[in-house]
Amino acid sequence: MVNSEKANSGGCCPAETASNNAGCQCAQTSPPGAAALKTVLDIKKVSATLSRNDKWGAVKCRLSSFRNNYTVTPGLYALGEPSEDSDVFVSASYKLSFDKLRSALAGINAWVLVLDTKGINVWCAAGKGTFSTEELINKISDTNLPLCVRHRRLIVPQLGAVGISAYKVIKATGFRVLFGPVYAADIAAYIKNGYKATAQMRTVHFPLADRLVLTPMEIIPMLKWYPVYAAIVLIFFGAHSTGVVFRDAFYGGAPFLLLGLVGVLAGAFITPVFLPVIPFRAFSLKGWIAGLLAMFLVMKLISAMPVSLMVFVWLFFPAVSSFAALQFTGSTTFTGMSGVKKELRYAVFAYIIAGMASLVSLILYKSGVL
Repeated sequence: MVNSEKANSGGCCPAETASNNAGCQCAQTSPPGAAALKTVLDIKKVSATLSRNDKWGAVKCRLSSFRNNYTVTPGLYALGEPSEDSDVFVSASYKLSFDKLRSALAGINAWVLVLDTKGINVWCAAGKGTFSTEELINKISDTNLPLCVRHRRLIVPQLGAVGISAYKVIKATGFRVLFGPVYAADIAAYIKNGYKATAQMRTVHFPLADRLVLTPMEIIPMLKWYPVYAAIVLIFFGAHSTGVVFRDAFYGGAPFLLLGLVGVLAGAFITPVFLPVIPFRAFSLKGWIAGLLAMFLVMKLISAMPVSLMVFVWLFFPAVSSFAALQFTGSTTFTGMSGVKKELRYAVFAYIIAGMASLVSLILYKSGVL
């Protein structure tokens, strides 16, 4: 698909642009190799090899809110020494997604078109509307991609398909959208297979290892509130009309400090680990079940307590576990947007009821009624 102007220029720019050596945003020889890319300001060259900082960034993304700002500048990138016949892969501006793609393309010369997804990964961005048809069309135009490749073919991640209308893209730009495999590791085999994905390439897996990697992203944010919870517990059990009795604060509060940790871990760790075997599809119910079982086991280690506190334990901590498990919905292949919204409607109501009943039980305990 080379027009006469492009053919006469001997490169990927129109003849009138190539003649005065101005205004062309792609390489001016055919193919646009490493030397030509040096003259380009808009196209950054990247490697398939991840640096130590890249690898450490991936770790920090799993452990903190660092992932919220772990981004790559949207635009067109040259991986290796791409030519005008090299494939164009579409990715998100979340750097972990970008790094996963480029590392999987080791040994392949390619173009990587990064959409502005506000630092969100492909799958979530497609659901939120930032990995979108409109953004793809805009980036094709903004980067002058049609001038840099001879073919009209884009390879889009399968998990981004919900946000992309192939029909609208080809109508607006002339580029045909091919939906690649689920996993970047299968891209080489996908290309070798004639740009056709096998059933295995289309299958989303969510094994134990993948679930475990994601658990710190839910556990750590919740544990940031643990010192506040611990302070409230110690004050509650230590406060008396005569002042704070530290012995009562420690001995009365210690079991509840333990139960607080267990509630979080039951929902944010145990539930993901046993996700396929815990009954029900709703994560809030899975977490509630995990919380109840955890309380049953831990309470065997704790001495008897007043009825009001027992009521508090069986209402509050399973609810905490359920809430922690519910946060995991965005990390899994088990749920969809409509299902999550439906689940939230009844889960939030249940949390409010459990919270109010738990508060009443604490009031009854302090008043000495139960």
